[in-house]
Amino acid sequence: MFKSQATPKSDETRVRILNAALDLFRRKGFDRATMREIAAEAQVAPGAAYYYFESKESIVMAFYQRAGEEMEEPIEAALAGAKGLEKRLRAILEVKFEYFAPNRIFLGALFQHAADPNNPLSPFSAETRPIRQRDLEHFASVLEDSAMRVPKDLAAHLPNLLWLYQMGLILFWIYDRSPEQRRTRLLLEKSIGLVALAIKFAALPLLRPLRKRVVELIAIAESEAAV
Repeated sequence: MFKSQATPKSDETRVRILNAALDLFRRKGFDRATMREIAAEAQVAPGAAYYYFESKESIVMAFYQRAGEEMEEPIEAALAGAKGLEKRLRAILEVKFEYFAPNRIFLGALFQHAADPNNPLSPFSAETRPIRQRDLEHFASVLEDSAMRVPKDLAAHLPNLLWLYQMGLILFWIYDRSPEQRRTRLLLEKSIGLVALAIKFAALPLLRPLRKRVVELIAIAESEAAV
């Protein structure tokens, strides 16, 4: 389903180094692999590897960028054929799980950096903001075209909340040792309905005072995260 996008000939060496690094990360782990080994794997001189990527971290950033680009079309196609919040949200998550499946163990090694927003590899870092923003736009699209009425005061925060929901599922999936990650599939099926139901209930006039409190808490959390 996913194929690397065509690149100019001048970028062939860069792509070869990136692919060699990812293969080495899968086999040996991110922390244990060295730039010299990556160069040998790609059959280039160490200087060439450093010319295209100044560090292993920059290679991972290139992987993140490529993943976002290559998933763009499959996500749009999946959303085009999905109606309703649950189906549209599930469509995005299924694309993510399928794309990242070959790199599940490798991603597990990277998640040790996830909690520190000052680490460039963290999904919360300034360096990964463009990638995160693309994800937020997808979740905003899920809400806009879901035909579900979303309160205005909550609408601005929901893409962030859905993104966090996605990250929680991905983290669970990375460490899921059940056959073919069946526990993650079960968690997705059981939780996605609750997410949709919570959003639906949030629009009820009776819950407006509670929703206001929740929105205030979310706004505080988001402002702290930005700092």
